[in-house]
Parts: sequence; structure tokens; C-alpha cells
Amino acid sequence: MRTNRIRTTVLAATALVAALSLTACSGDDGSGSGSGSGSGSGSDNGKAGAPAPAANTAGHHSASPSAAPQKDGTDAETDTDSGADAPAATTAPPAKSKARPKPAPAAPKTPVTCVGENTRLTVTKVSRPVNHLLLTLTNTGSRTCYAYHAPKLRFDEAQAVFQVLDDSRPQAVVTLDPGESAYAAIGLTGEPGGKTYKGTHLAVHFSARDNSSTNTAPAELTLPAGTYWSDSGYVTYWQSEMDDALVY
Repeated sequence: MRTNRIRTTVLAATALVAALSLTACSGDDGSGSGSGSGSGSGSDNGKAGAPAPAANTAGHHSASPSAAPQKDGTDAETDTDSGADAPAATTAPPAKSKARPKPAPAAPKTPVTCVGENTRLTVTKVSRPVNHLLLTLTNTGSRTCYAYHAPKLRFDEAQAVFQVLDDSRPQAVVTLDPGESAYAAIGLTGEPGGKTYKGTHLAVHFSARDNSSTNTAPAELTLPAGTYWSDSGYVTYWQSEMDDALVY
């Protein structure tokens, strides 16, 4: 009987040791399960364990094109930053050009006397009236000029200038802007019966405001072929219109 008790005691001790060993092993291998079991024991603890999906979300973003490495080794974030600068350059307002100040208008030029240096003078033969020539004076200068009184004519080697027809005096001084012309008619013979001379050359002197001759060189003209003049001939004042000159 005593032997059976001892054996029973030994068997019980052995069983206890085995049980303890199994318990220890179970505790080491299932630590993770125990933690998970504790987490799932209540609804609040289940919510607190939500960070696991968050890790998956982060993993999803890391696979997005914005975070993926580029083939050349640069990050997508770097490319995104460099691309963001391009619109700023294209949408920048254009530089304003500096407006140049307008030049002040030129002061009007003072009119001058019509003389040979600022005019062109021609002489032509007209069919009507008969025995008449026409002088045409054109302003070739850059200023307005005044054609004062009448031209002073000298045929060939004549000692005196041709007489002026006073009835042809205009109401105002003839004013010529650049490019405009004035006219004077030459009655070659005047009253019939006078002595005539063959003319080949004509010198035209210009008149100043006081009707004296200007201190400028006369215009030298060649007369049309077959020109004859007499001492009774005349020249008109300068006229603004050709017809007004050829009336006399």
C-alpha cells in the first residue's frame, strides 16, 4: 500500500510538471494570439486597433505616380515642383514699353521774299492774246514767299527796264506757299506803230517790299524764237491766277 501511494504521488508530480511545461510553452508561442484575443474582446479595443488599415492606405499612396521614383533617379515631387514654375512664366504680364515723348511741333517759318534762289521762273509764248509772253514763277523753297509788285524786265542790251502796267495792280500781295505759282503777262509791242526789236534774252529782276530791286542775281531766260518787242510794251503785276494775268 505504501508503495502504491509513493507511485501515485510520483505520477501526480510528473503530471503536474508536464502540465506546467505545456502551459509555459503555450504562453511563449501564443503571445501574439493573446494580444489579438485581448484586442478583439471589446468593440472599443477593436476601434483602437484601426491603425492597421492606415498602414495599408500609406502603402497605397506610396505606390501612386506622385511618389514613384522616376527613371532618371529623381523623385516625382521634384518634377512636380519644377512643373509648377512653368505657368508662372507664361502668365507673367508683358513688360510695358516706355512711351517716347512726342516732339514739339515746329514753329512756323517766317515768309520770305520770292527771289531767284527760292523760285523757278519760266517764259512761254501764248496764242491769246497775240504778241504776249507769260512769266510763271513757282516757289521751290521750304518757306512761303511773297511775290512783291511786278517783275523788272530787261531785254537783251536795253538800257531801261520794261514799263509796268499799273492797271494790273492786285488788291493784295501775292503769297506763294511751297509749290504754288504766280503769273505775269508781257505785252511785247503795246501800241501799234512803234519800233520793234528782235529779242533773244531776258533778265528778270525781283522786287522787294518797297518796290526796289532785291540784292539778288536776276533770273536769266532765253526768249522763244521769233520774239519781237517795242518800247511801248509792258509787263503786269504778279497775279495769283494765269487768266488774271492774260486779261491785259
